[in-house]
Amino acid sequence: MEKSGNIRALFIVINAGFAEQAIEVAREAGARGATIMNARGFGSIHKSIMGISVDTEKEMVLCLVDKETAEKVISAIKEKAGVDSPVNGICFTMPVEKMVGVNSCLLHEKTE
Repeated sequence: MEKSGNIRALFIVINAGFAEQAIEVAREAGARGATIMNARGFGSIHKSIMGISVDTEKEMVLCLVDKETAEKVISAIKEKAGVDSPVNGICFTMPVEKMVGVNSCLLHEKTE
């Protein structure tokens, strides 16, 4: 298991069908890989059609990147795929404390 103090889990939540576009924006900003997950959204504006609840289809992109790349990706998503675009992307990061099975080139400083 490797400690990874500089690594961030970068989450990008977008409207369904736009994952490839969000990944391309992230790659241009320096991210090297991503995982796409299907999701449903539920917010303050909830739609109901003929008594049937309709949830918004979403996709979530997860990337593991260093802190500097995370900042670049967040800025790029805001500019090219943010809430004012059809992608309706939101983005946030969380620190990664430990990881296994990930290419160690993400680590600037490897500690066992």
